[in-house]
Amino acid sequence: MSLPDPASVEAHIRAFETELAQTTSAREAQTVRDRYLGRKSSVVASWMQLIATAPADKKKNIGQFANELKQAIETRWKLYVEATAAARPAGAVDVTLPGRIPALGHRHPLTIVRDQIEEICTRMGFAVVEGPEVEDEWHCFDALNMPAEHPARDMQDTLYLATPIPGDSPGDKRTLLRTHTSSMQIRYMQTHQPPIRIIVPGRAYRRDDLDLTHSPAFGQFEGLAVGEGLSLADLKGTLLAFAQQMLSPATRVRFRPSFFPYTEPSAEIDLSCWQCNGAGCAMCKKTGWIEIGGCGMVHPAVFEAVGYDAERYTGFAWGIGIERVAILRYQVEDIRLFFENDLRFLEQFPY
Repeated sequence: MSLPDPASVEAHIRAFETELAQTTSAREAQTVRDRYLGRKSSVVASWMQLIATAPADKKKNIGQFANELKQAIETRWKLYVEATAAARPAGAVDVTLPGRIPALGHRHPLTIVRDQIEEICTRMGFAVVEGPEVEDEWHCFDALNMPAEHPARDMQDTLYLATPIPGDSPGDKRTLLRTHTSSMQIRYMQTHQPPIRIIVPGRAYRRDDLDLTHSPAFGQFEGLAVGEGLSLADLKGTLLAFAQQMLSPATRVRFRPSFFPYTEPSAEIDLSCWQCNGAGCAMCKKTGWIEIGGCGMVHPAVFEAVGYDAERYTGFAWGIGIERVAILRYQVEDIRLFFENDLRFLEQFPY
């Protein structure tokens, strides 16, 4: 390649103007521009590469000519872009431009977790049922062996409503936003005979302040199985199978004695920490175990409320928070992130 000189600068400028005037689309114009100003294999780039091998007394001139050509073409390109933009009708579309890939939405992480919960449980033979979020005291408390003096019925925990549901429950009962999805277990057992296996995912409400780990509205899924000869071993085996499919095949389940009015015996559900495999880490607070919910064998008083023979049938039930599973699965430190609709957070969950 011959060394650049003023004549070659002018020749390239005229050639650029001629080629640019002959283009018929924005894509062709961009191709012409890149042929002269592109970072690789363009006229200006090739001149700049000559500096390394040119004689010492020519290096300065080559750089000067390359910069003159670059500035001249950039000026003409800017004028061309402005002129074509002014000449284009309002709203016109250049169909020769490559299409833009639209941004696709993402499922909410709580939706992802709920769908996975339902998929796992249906594979184990459980039906998915839903029920009303506005409940009455009988279905939410009385039928679940929680009498009027039970602490869970205190106004500090329950969001009561003024309008009753006529004829839907025995006696004159107040209405409320359900504090758990267990009320749907009562409704289902009233209309179905054993054996039954159901899970009840849905929203529940309590008078909690919104903070790192609590929300006045939260997702929950209850599980219920009723039949002949069911035992605590069946409950633990079911929860173990669920946890190993939801989290990790190495997950272990531990029961700790507890108390719930509608189960006897009752237990808290602990899972071995899948981050450290039980060795102890920050996630499990060095204990090796993570509490995830409550469970137990259905109390005979609950069977009596729905007309089941407590001498013939036994059953087990559990309740786990959907946000709790999502927090542990995705290692989210603040439950409020699930409700703030921050796209920077939600876009991390594309599946």
